[in-house]
Amino acid sequence: MRHDHRRNASDPAQIREEPPVAHSVSTTQLAGRPTGPAEPSVGTLAKSAAADVSTLIRAEIELAKTELTTSAKRGGIGAAAFAAAGVMLAFAAFFFFFFVAELLAEWLPRWAAFLIVFGLLVVLAVVVALIGYLQVKKIKKPEKTLETLHDLPDLARREAPGQRQHDLPTVRNGKVVVADPHAPLR
Repeated sequence: MRHDHRRNASDPAQIREEPPVAHSVSTTQLAGRPTGPAEPSVGTLAKSAAADVSTLIRAEIELAKTELTTSAKRGGIGAAAFAAAGVMLAFAAFFFFFFVAELLAEWLPRWAAFLIVFGLLVVLAVVVALIGYLQVKKIKKPEKTLETLHDLPDLARREAPGQRQHDLPTVRNGKVVVADPHAPLR
């Protein structure tokens, strides 16, 4: 509550004796400590440390964003350059096959030369498609990952090493292995 000392002196109800209020911090020396600004309390230090950690984490995130943005831009430019090179190579291949057909036309009728080049391109396309199909067919489901994801709700409980009832899936050297349920987590 704010105390106004400029009260109306004619009103006896407003005149009362109030104890004086201190408006400044005492600089009395306590237990051998120097006078002047007080040392910060543990709470103040903890708040300051938390704020510093928060600022540091924000700065690290900003640095990571900046680095990743730069890397992504360079990666995008590189991918675009490879795509442009691929398109140019496709156009160059057209002229190469046209050249082969014209070369064969020196010894064969023109239509036969172009038909041979067309047939070779179809056979080459079928072979490349077959290789691609066989590679895609070799792709397996991530069965261990699916299995561990299925068990995840049970493992979500934090259990002490001596109380675990489930084997723990961990990743070592790029492979999922099942650890002893009593082994400490790393």
